[in-house]
Amino acid sequence: MSEDGMGYMTEQRRMIRDTAREFTMKEVLPVANALDGPDGEIPMELRQKLADMGYFGITIPEEYGGMGLGTFEYCLICEQLARGWMSVASIVARAQGGWIRSSMPPEMRQRLLPRVVRGEFLNASALSEPDTGSDLASISCRAVREADEWVLSGNKYWCTFADGADYLVVFARTSAPPSADKRWMGISCFLIEKERGSFPKGVTGSPIPKIGYFGWKTFELALDGVRVPAEMLMGEEGKAFLLMAKGLEGARAHTAARAIGLAQGALEDAITYATERKQFGLPIAEYQAIRFKIASMATQIEAARQLMYYVCNEIDRGRRCDKEASMVKYFASEMAERVTSEALQIFGGAGYTKLFPIERYWRDARLTKIFEGTSEIQQRIIANSLLGKSEVEAMIAERAFEKQTARQGARS
Repeated sequence: MSEDGMGYMTEQRRMIRDTAREFTMKEVLPVANALDGPDGEIPMELRQKLADMGYFGITIPEEYGGMGLGTFEYCLICEQLARGWMSVASIVARAQGGWIRSSMPPEMRQRLLPRVVRGEFLNASALSEPDTGSDLASISCRAVREADEWVLSGNKYWCTFADGADYLVVFARTSAPPSADKRWMGISCFLIEKERGSFPKGVTGSPIPKIGYFGWKTFELALDGVRVPAEMLMGEEGKAFLLMAKGLEGARAHTAARAIGLAQGALEDAITYATERKQFGLPIAEYQAIRFKIASMATQIEAARQLMYYVCNEIDRGRRCDKEASMVKYFASEMAERVTSEALQIFGGAGYTKLFPIERYWRDARLTKIFEGTSEIQQRIIANSLLGKSEVEAMIAERAFEKQTARQGARS
């Protein structure tokens, strides 16, 4: 693991990283090895330990009880947590949400943020829908104003932690988009408080069977006339897409950190296994084929880590870096799939069993190429930044707008 990172690693940051590493190896990894599976859930005891470490308040200002740290420290910690269990590095994200904080009025921040820091008020986000993934501007879940309430109806998909969270963040369309190049307009964001372990009134949920990302459940939700107080509209009506976009850079850096943590865990386990496993009278680590695999894996991890350091530093400086954030998310997630696959190959048949955690790193690494924007979406963002938007994209947006307008007319 690099000790410097182009001068980014201060003494404080090394301490933060090493403390998170020690916590992960002692508290997270043993739990992951014991509980990872379709029916396993992150224990409340571990969640409390995360709260005691302050990890639910990494980026929350000190005035609310948080650490008041930046994206850099957030990603340092989450890289280490993901080395043990990616789901634990992800549950920490359920408390950061700077873009949600920024939309709260002062009174709401005073009331809720100290609870967030204590791990008592964690969120689940409901953005995607059964027919809407990467193209979030096409969401069809509706919110209609009735007196001092909003009434939400529609379906949501890929809502992880919807049962265990203390509130839902739901994106719904409150008005039709004005034009093809402004399809994102008319989408609003709502905060729906609820009791932990249940769904709000009017919401039902069905678990989605997954091949990984265990430790919590992911749901398809049905919203049927869900009533939300008007003051729970987050930010300006119809402009939630822009609100969410503010948080994408940090979210993508966080996914890169998780991918790097998974790859690091796979590398370390592969090195240990290669030094212990003997074939033809020698540890397999003595054979050039294995040595070169490990050298390549370590190089790829470090390249992704250094890019992550740079991006996190730029985010904390306040510079817009959506292109670079997409680059690190794309590069790190693609790297993680390759590295964890190579590590599994080093384990041979043993890697294709539940006897070693390498299969968990491999399964979860595959997901990092999909969530927080697929690899293809990241390539699109990077290409558009370098080349400008293509005419094909404009045509696609026009057709999508026509379909949205037709659906809107049918509802009317």
